[in-house]
Amino acid sequence: MYKGLETFPAIVEYRAKQKPQERFIQFEQESLTYKQWNDNGNKVANLAKNLGLAKGDTCAVMLPNGPAFLNTWLGLAKLGVVEVPINTAFKGDLLSYILNKAECRAIVLSAEWAERISEVEEELDYLEHIIVVGSSLKNKKNSGNVTWHFFESLLNKADSSPIEEDIQPDHPSVILFTSGTTGPSKGVVLSHRANFSVAKTACGLMNYEEDDRLFTVFPLFHVNARYTTVLVALLVNCDVVMHNRFSASRFWDICRRENITAFNFMGSMLTILMKQPERSDDADNPVKKAYGAPTPIEIYEDFQQRFGMEISEVYGSTELGTVAANAAETFRKGACGQIVPIYDCEIHDDEGKPCPVGKSGEIVVRPKKPGIMFTEYYGNPVATVNSWKDLWFHTGDTGRMDDDGYLYFIDRKKDVIRRKGENISSYEVERVINDHPKIYESAVIGVPSELSEEEVLAVIVLRERESLKYEELLDFCQKRMAYFAVPRYIRYVDTFPRNTSQRIEKYKLRKEGITEDTWDRELVGYKLQR
Repeated sequence: MYKGLETFPAIVEYRAKQKPQERFIQFEQESLTYKQWNDNGNKVANLAKNLGLAKGDTCAVMLPNGPAFLNTWLGLAKLGVVEVPINTAFKGDLLSYILNKAECRAIVLSAEWAERISEVEEELDYLEHIIVVGSSLKNKKNSGNVTWHFFESLLNKADSSPIEEDIQPDHPSVILFTSGTTGPSKGVVLSHRANFSVAKTACGLMNYEEDDRLFTVFPLFHVNARYTTVLVALLVNCDVVMHNRFSASRFWDICRRENITAFNFMGSMLTILMKQPERSDDADNPVKKAYGAPTPIEIYEDFQQRFGMEISEVYGSTELGTVAANAAETFRKGACGQIVPIYDCEIHDDEGKPCPVGKSGEIVVRPKKPGIMFTEYYGNPVATVNSWKDLWFHTGDTGRMDDDGYLYFIDRKKDVIRRKGENISSYEVERVINDHPKIYESAVIGVPSELSEEEVLAVIVLRERESLKYEELLDFCQKRMAYFAVPRYIRYVDTFPRNTSQRIEKYKLRKEGITEDTWDRELVGYKLQR
């Protein structure tokens, strides 16, 4: 790992000088060498400068994974323009909200989503330039203060000379918006130093080396792909294979063809891979290790044995990066791992007092080094201050610590279900349900009770061509969990609503609530055994 370079433009420029013609990244159809990437980044920087953008301005990026995204990311960083990556599923009010909240003067977006900007153009208070990738701008007319541009045309005219701009590690690099499931999305401001902290922690945990080849299916508007794959590869001097989507049926064949040695996972990815039909060559692949969260403890050992690899788990957030690491060699089942050396972490009760070992409460964190976590919520000083109550950053997660300092995640505070005085972890109930051989995946939520508090609803996707009686599932649950956690309601669905990180969007399931096809054990007289 090369030390001493802690801004994104600096590390790319260094690699481009070191090995200009070597491939850095392979997309599904295209690739980029270090020199191509650096030169294109210079062009984008000059392109943005020619449009009047300057250091400290904000520019949104709404692109699929591909060279255009990488070139734009680098070019904006070279000029000191703060990038605002936008989830490619966003549209309407949420899209205009982010563009206004981040005060974006420009947006670079794919032609396939140009109409979404057209639909909200009149609502945008700061936008001056719409730069479209992959279109000749037919039927697009300039209006008011907004000018439409064709990205490729501007890029062809731009100079590839380096931009002379003073970019320091503590300067803002990016504004990443949170999911906004508990309120309006907040823009998390991260410096170059904070991004490098995430990458360095991943490098240390995974012991990546130059002969590794990293594979990601996650989008470049997400921390995972940006700072635990792309930036990691730059630091350790290895290369990357990146796809736009996760395909469970093709995953291992891609790893074999591309000689992948490590991949990142999130959400239910491991569970979905484990539930693919077994093949005689499952373990015949070049993958040595995987990095991500969460790791289902029920399949942890079987997954490693079946596919011949090791799993390391982490716990963290957009604001903090990695807080706890559960390295493969010291892995403790059920835990997120031990707190990384750069952070302090405690478990606090509702009064803000530290909890005894083993008792659950909110996970709170603070850094031991300056600049390694988020700077602020952009344009939201109240939310910034509130998140730092008692000089601890409040994660909104519940967890506990054991005697050896291992952290255990219980649930998002908003996902903890309160039923008849008992706190129920949706995560723990899902773990049991997902262990049923006929079940592909589940999402457990709380729904209002006619008495008070909540009842437990399990929304379930069955494995292909399987059927499962409701009572049979409850019999399975009763043997494996406390009686009060056994779902009252069950609903079978074909698919889940998901974000691009493949996380289930539970807020949409909560909004749907108890539907006409939801089964109620109390209506049929099913009795729980205590």
